[in-house]
Amino acid sequence: MSRVLVFGGHGKVARLLTPLLVARGDEVTAVIRNPDHVGEVEATGATARVADVERLDTDALAELVAGHDAIVWSAGAGGGDAARTYAVDRDAAIRSMDAAVRAGIARYVMVSWLGSTPDHGVPEDDDFFPYADAKLAADEHLRATALEWTVLGPGALRDEPGTGRITLDPDGRGAVPRADVAATVAAALVEPATIRRTLRFGGGAQPIAEALAAASDAR
Repeated sequence: MSRVLVFGGHGKVARLLTPLLVARGDEVTAVIRNPDHVGEVEATGATARVADVERLDTDALAELVAGHDAIVWSAGAGGGDAARTYAVDRDAAIRSMDAAVRAGIARYVMVSWLGSTPDHGVPEDDDFFPYADAKLAADEHLRATALEWTVLGPGALRDEPGTGRITLDPDGRGAVPRADVAATVAAALVEPATIRRTLRFGGGAQPIAEALAAASDAR
């Protein structure tokens, strides 16, 4: 059994992830901002923890994450406000990584996006630029830490039944069901081959566990 803390616990991917972790015997704490969502989140099998990560400093986050074996960052501002996007997707995410180091937690899985590369090509005057810029900064900070990190970059998210299969480094937008993203996160948490790897993926034909087990060959 692992004690897993999921930031962004009310998000669509997180609510698909929690039952997978609970079913295999993990103990899940889901961090959420809105207390009105406690019941919905706890129905997935998690223990809800109400906290506004946008306002917590590194010390407070270290207290929040202490005692867990792994962290999943699946939180986001949801777009629409550049300042808040930077505050959550970049700054709070980075503080959570530093908090993990401070609290002695080794394992950290970041849910990023397929296009999070320095050459993402999003123009600065595009409404999507703050998200692209913030996620890239967070990913790069994570890769520079001593954590046992994994950056997962799914393509365009779809509300469709999961297939249990993905493809690494897909062409195009890499559309993938959220259910398969959740399953990939769950599998990555316990697959040593994914440690200190950035894995970009979309829907595909390869079983998730098989794809991740081969991640040591990924670049």
